[in-house]
Amino acid sequence: ENPRAAGPAISPLFPPQPKGPPPPLKKKKTPPQAASSSAAAPADTYDIPWVEKYRPSRVADVVGNADAVSRLEVIARDGNMPNLILSGPPGTGKTTSILALAHEMLGPSYREGVLELNASDDRGLDVVRNKIKMFAQKKVTLPPGRHKIVILDEADSMTTGAQQALRRTMEIYSNTTRFALACNTSSKIIEPIQSRCAIVRFSRLSDQEILGRLMIVVAAEKVPYVPEGLEAIIFTADGDMRQALNNLQATVSGFRFVNQENVFKVCDQPHPLHVKSMVKNVLDGKFDEACSGLKQLYDLGYSPTDIITTLFRVIKNYDMAEFLKLELLKETGFAHMRICDGVGSFLQLSGLLAKFALVRETAKA
Repeated sequence: ENPRAAGPAISPLFPPQPKGPPPPLKKKKTPPQAASSSAAAPADTYDIPWVEKYRPSRVADVVGNADAVSRLEVIARDGNMPNLILSGPPGTGKTTSILALAHEMLGPSYREGVLELNASDDRGLDVVRNKIKMFAQKKVTLPPGRHKIVILDEADSMTTGAQQALRRTMEIYSNTTRFALACNTSSKIIEPIQSRCAIVRFSRLSDQEILGRLMIVVAAEKVPYVPEGLEAIIFTADGDMRQALNNLQATVSGFRFVNQENVFKVCDQPHPLHVKSMVKNVLDGKFDEACSGLKQLYDLGYSPTDIITTLFRVIKNYDMAEFLKLELLKETGFAHMRICDGVGSFLQLSGLLAKFALVRETAKA
């Protein structure tokens, strides 16, 4: 039996719906001016990624993180933007929020008044001294009371030397230019820059927030789906909106229908139901069956990090005694630490299952 064919171990988000064959995808109508180009290529060829197509253009439209978004809305309304650090996990709306804020504040002057540098650009000492400094010195006609904005995406990957050079530039040109830095961990930004900025923290999105956005995209694109398929996308995204939209588009492109099996074929993570059955076998005293289930996952080519990450999420949602759950999570944490240190062998994962079995025996006694 293919372990990837079953559904994810999360609570249902939808009422059950009648089963039946998926409705066919409707072709988009091609405008007259595009008729000549569409004769040479399919209409879908030139579709932009849904992540960009459905990127919010206003701060108020950003999904989740209500406190952070409300702070940015106040800044957009008042127009006096401080230097900002937006910190949080990937796919939670940091870059989108900064871009939307810049668009709202500068309007038609956005192109002249914003300098955007991300991880793909060279952002060493020379760039800070030349490109950013030249932009800060440049005279631009902006709406009254507005400032030029320098957006530094993934600022935690900048070298310490570049960050040191940046802090003086931030001070000298504070009358005309404001800086917005997006990073995954604010601790990687040097203290002098942190003290010059207001820090806005973003957290992972909830399942319901991601679901709400997925439903909008599914309706707009007329995607045929079953509710369990969207649940699988939410499970694989793990609070990352970008990942959710990319997984949805990849599934639609590959299979034209969103269900659990297709989603897990595209995302190719260890299937949570298979991992759940492995944990159940350990707790039922069937250690050999649990080990064979683990070997099956390992032989499919999943890395130990993938397996243990899914294991952690399954245990967290598993219905068991609290003492038992705490002990299993503790042992999973120790095993994850050893795997991150480079000891990612099958033996380590088998040892973890053995620890689970010992914890179970201790709990019974």
